[in-house]
Amino acid sequence: MVDEKDQLILEELLQNARVSTIEISKNTKIPRVTVHERIKKLVKNEIIKKFTIVQNYKKLGKETTAFVLISYSPNKLLQREVALKIAKVPDVYEIHLIAGEWDMIAKVRGKNLENIGSLVLEKIRSIEGVAKTFTLGCFETIKEDL
Repeated sequence: MVDEKDQLILEELLQNARVSTIEISKNTKIPRVTVHERIKKLVKNEIIKKFTIVQNYKKLGKETTAFVLISYSPNKLLQREVALKIAKVPDVYEIHLIAGEWDMIAKVRGKNLENIGSLVLEKIRSIEGVAKTFTLGCFETIKEDL
């Protein structure tokens, strides 16, 4: 369980995971040693799973985002196993098991829709247990959290 001080520290780290404990202390009015100890506790209790970066996908040549709906075809692999195989495909950034007409949704990135089309046709659809896909191109991302 996190309290108000932990939440303030988390908000600072969400803005910049590299911010120093001194800077967090200044911004939150929480003593630096307390900030340090609370961060250690948040990591130990797995409230903070990892510290990471946010990539500039445009500069990396992966400016196009799409979501791929995936239908599972029951076979010798379980649906979760198929999802794990999809997760290992380069340029697949997220994979979720979902309820409804489709069984999974993947977030993918590429240079353009043609590149994403190749990813879907040649990599994702070739995985045993993938019955069909439906790709939704993204015009613009308004909000994206890690």
